[in-house]
Amino acid sequence: MNAFRCQKLSKSFDGVHAIDGVTLEFPASGITAIIGPNGAGKTTLLNVLTGFLRPKAGRCFLGERETTHLPPHRIARLGVARTFQDLRLIGQVSVLDNVLVARPHQRGERLLPALLRFGVADEEACNRDEAMRWLRFVGLEKKAEDLAGEMSYGQQKLLTLAVCLATEARVLLLDEPVAGVHPEMVSRILCLLRELKKQGKAIVFIEHDMAAVRQVAESVIVMDEGKVIAQGQPAEVLERPEIMEAYVG
Repeated sequence: MNAFRCQKLSKSFDGVHAIDGVTLEFPASGITAIIGPNGAGKTTLLNVLTGFLRPKAGRCFLGERETTHLPPHRIARLGVARTFQDLRLIGQVSVLDNVLVARPHQRGERLLPALLRFGVADEEACNRDEAMRWLRFVGLEKKAEDLAGEMSYGQQKLLTLAVCLATEARVLLLDEPVAGVHPEMVSRILCLLRELKKQGKAIVFIEHDMAAVRQVAESVIVMDEGKVIAQGQPAEVLERPEIMEAYVG
């Protein structure tokens, strides 16, 4: 079963093709990188795949389930999570609470269980355990009670990953997961992505850091002007002179 696939996907803004007839298949597990210059359509593609934008044409699928016209929360419930270039954390609440908010299917969010408190306490304890498990995974367990907005940018990147994982998603779409962080934090994040691959997650990430792409990606997709212009294994794609010159620098 494929994690995601799209057929002849297009999206325009004011007559400009952000994505133009894109057909792709992502594997059900492993790590895929999407690269290309600014304005190539990379983030727009993720926005359409996750329901934040409606395509002008084309279709999207998760496995055999068509997701083309589903809203983001419905796609998330199918096991898809994503991060954004702007981190979208709740800065004035704790690190732990940011992760707890992401836990799916909480009884306390439904009126009758919330009023009767039937099973809510046990579920809250379970959710807290799961949230702490993912904070330990990313190395933030000692920051659990700190305010999210007071952490370093690199720590906030780790927190956004923990939030994604708390949703129990099996497909992770990450928009520039190592951009703007120091080399030690880059290495830490890449190690986490490798571990998630071992756990069977499907990871698709946009990145401009070609060293990071070379280290973890099993396949690379190159986009420009809304089109896919190359794809394949990193050793093959990234060594093409025209790719190196025009899109890697």
